[in-house]
Amino acid sequence: VQLQASGGGLVQAGGSLRLSCTASGSISLVIMGWYRQAPGKERELVATIAWGGTTRYSDSMKGRFTISRDNGKNTMYLQMNSLKPEDTAVYYCTGKNLRGVDYWGQGTLVTVSS
Repeated sequence: VQLQASGGGLVQAGGSLRLSCTASGSISLVIMGWYRQAPGKERELVATIAWGGTTRYSDSMKGRFTISRDNGKNTMYLQMNSLKPEDTAVYYCTGKNLRGVDYWGQGTLVTVSS
């Protein structure tokens, strides 16, 4: 299984971006999620979404970010609104299969200018 993240880029503060993550291969990822890592900081959870649509968000992103998935397309999305400079980071997508094996994408860079 490979996860391909896309959609990152440069945006001004207050702007929006939508990230996508597509899983290749015929596999069901029961949990998918986004993590991010800012320069000099540890990787942190952004949000997760289960196969049935149950979501979980980090408190700092709740209300600004929306995670969703299209199981038929094996694709997960992260809609990010009201972006702040502190949201600048590499965003990684991840997925977990039924056996509990984790998969990680290569990351996509989001840069928010002030």
